[in-house]
Amino acid sequence: MNRAIEIVRDADLTDLTTFRLPARTAELAILHSPEQIAVLPPTDKDQLVLGGGSNTLFIGNWPGRILLNRLSGLSFEDRGDDVLVTAAAGENWHQLVRTCIDRGLHGLENLVMIPGSVGAAPMQNIGAYGVELSDLTEHVDAWDRVEQRPCRLSRKECDFAYRDSRFKSGEPGRFLITSVTLRLSRRFNPDTRYASLRDALDQAGIDQPTARQLAATVMRLRRHRLPDPARLSNAGSFFKNPIVDEAQARELLSIHPDLPHWPMPDGRIKLGAGRMIETLGWKGKFIGDAGVYARHALVLVNRGRATTADLLALINTIQDSVEREFGLRLEPEPLIIGG
Repeated sequence: MNRAIEIVRDADLTDLTTFRLPARTAELAILHSPEQIAVLPPTDKDQLVLGGGSNTLFIGNWPGRILLNRLSGLSFEDRGDDVLVTAAAGENWHQLVRTCIDRGLHGLENLVMIPGSVGAAPMQNIGAYGVELSDLTEHVDAWDRVEQRPCRLSRKECDFAYRDSRFKSGEPGRFLITSVTLRLSRRFNPDTRYASLRDALDQAGIDQPTARQLAATVMRLRRHRLPDPARLSNAGSFFKNPIVDEAQARELLSIHPDLPHWPMPDGRIKLGAGRMIETLGWKGKFIGDAGVYARHALVLVNRGRATTADLLALINTIQDSVEREFGLRLEPEPLIIGG
């Protein structure tokens, strides 16, 4: 028997996002099963889906209804050397990766320790150390809020791009993701192309890492560079690495030869936004209680009582300074709601 839908009026959102800006919503509906979606009480208010809150920022109160995705469950389907792993959208992403490694299912090692829920992963097309979710996605199941029915979207239909997808920018708000199915392999083929990951393995004297060694190395890198949201409020990497055409990249690299850059499959070049911010002296700088993490210039943090005004001033000032020096306007990676 399905649990009754829990609905909270005038709910506090502060602790439902990892940056912890103060905000409230008129109505919070907590979902525990896909069946509950079809029987939600009707509302004329705008609706917004929230998962783990690690990549969402509220810069004002939400006047409508928030659907808090707490769907749970895992299943595994053998396909020869491959296994289809289906995870409900409310599952914790990091725990999913650890579970798959424990079962000898490979492909997710580079994506370990990314905060947030499974349902948020395709929204952002999460990626780390040379691997993106789109590389492993078989399909995504969702509730289509336009057609009011469940649907299944293939990897191609998800329109994945760098830190983007159909769910985030193509048709935002249309789909409530209920589960994600990944194609993983029983054969371990480590991806160690990313320079900082390869360097860390070399320093540890690991030439041919096991899956656990690879995941442990990624976790060490992340712990060193990124703050734990439970101890220092943050939303992970805040700005996207800009992608420019080859001519613009050559021009910038002639002026800033140490700027990290990576070729993209379409011939364009991705540039290191963190180095741009660091070059301009922003590491460790604060406006009010919102600041740039001292160990990683891409991460903005809330050291306790940051206000919306603090954060917006910090974002705008960083964007302005980078644009003056590099001619590029950095784009925030988190979903910014309100204001």
